[in-house]
Amino acid sequence: MARRAASTTAAMLTATAALLLTACGGGGDEKSSDGIKGRDSGPIPSASASSPPSPERPEITIPNSFRLTFENWTSSDPVEQAVLNDGKEEVRAGYAAIIENDPDSEAVAFYDTEGVRGLTKEWIKSYTDKNVTVIGKLPAFNPKVNLAGNGRGASLSYCTDESAAKTRNRKTSEVEGNPAGTDPYVLYSVSLARNEQGVWQNASVHSERGACSR
Repeated sequence: MARRAASTTAAMLTATAALLLTACGGGGDEKSSDGIKGRDSGPIPSASASSPPSPERPEITIPNSFRLTFENWTSSDPVEQAVLNDGKEEVRAGYAAIIENDPDSEAVAFYDTEGVRGLTKEWIKSYTDKNVTVIGKLPAFNPKVNLAGNGRGASLSYCTDESAAKTRNRKTSEVEGNPAGTDPYVLYSVSLARNEQGVWQNASVHSERGACSR
């Protein structure tokens, strides 16, 4: 089971990315987004000076039937930690939407830029249209954050292990995993843009199967 992929270029970031999500054994499609506009000049503002009061974030609940874990998603840098936190919640929001059979999830809209929401919805519908949900285990590990010099953009990469992640048909209870021989490791590269409320939203994503390992 993997996220389907899509790629785009985010103008002001050092890396490009597009959020990928695929139904088990399925193909890939990409997320794209608007370019991220930065400042013309000046030093990178500190987190306290540049971040407005944080808005109330949506509550996201994932049942025990799907164990989505995030290993070592911590940083001593507060801005990097904010990127990790919001990047993690966007992933959680997407899988929660699949489990809840809700392609129009408000939580997904909260963590995605306007330019990629439609593509995320397509990914969610690649499950819900087939009447399947996700079960099992999906660890996300080895996160790395790079901040753009303008203070408005960032890139986040991480790896997932799909060895124990599966889909289950809601009606028949049939369970499926990746086809035999599929590499279970997927590398994700995500571009994020900080909005006016200080939320780091997914702006684009790219994934590559077999590009990482434990």
